[in-house]
Amino acid sequence: MQNPNDLPSGVLLIDKAPGMTSHDVVAIARRQLNMKKIGHCGTLDPMATGLLMLVINRATKIQDLLMSEDKTYVGTITLGATTSTQDKEGEIEEEKEVPELSADQIKEAFEFYKGNFEQIPPMVSAIKQNGVPLYKLARKGQVVERKPRAVFVTDYQATRVELPEIDFTVDCSKGFYVRTYAHDIGQRLGCGAHLSALRRTRSGKFTLERAVPVDVLKEASREDLVNSFVSLAEISLMRGA
Repeated sequence: MQNPNDLPSGVLLIDKAPGMTSHDVVAIARRQLNMKKIGHCGTLDPMATGLLMLVINRATKIQDLLMSEDKTYVGTITLGATTSTQDKEGEIEEEKEVPELSADQIKEAFEFYKGNFEQIPPMVSAIKQNGVPLYKLARKGQVVERKPRAVFVTDYQATRVELPEIDFTVDCSKGFYVRTYAHDIGQRLGCGAHLSALRRTRSGKFTLERAVPVDVLKEASREDLVNSFVSLAEISLMRGA
């Protein structure tokens, strides 16, 4: 049995492809690295792409620390339809006509969700109620009361407005649901909305710059992947420790 101290440790940055779970990525990494002690920081929904941080071996000890940092997402809100999951994967629950919205009206909706506020987590989420993840209850058609969670948005930008679509960038706290953000903005605008695209581009000081695409992860040698690790020493320097 190999001593864990002899095995490489660090953070492997992955650019997640759409259509797979965060756990799928961990399974591929375990196979390619031939190591079991791998976790991930901050789940990405299957439809989402972008930065997924894998903590390997001794780096699992700083998992909570890395997950607590703020994040940047780019995405697309589609107005005029709310869904059961608050994103394009769900069933459409209500459709409304999208009015001719002015730039000021759109700005006001985004501004309303800037700074500190509370979000009610979606039913399709990994938050547990009496030890059971909400998404499992949702699959059975159950809806339970969820406690609002304090979150914050430090900055945002509406980068393209071609109704019914709005492209945006948002800098937000940990525990922030971008699906709920899209849903709530749609409610604010009076026509409903859901999240139709999402990509995480930053988590703390980590960006996609050094991220390994999933296709490369599937084919890469163990040595190449280990060489891609962000070392624990480098993480300490990045965090100013």
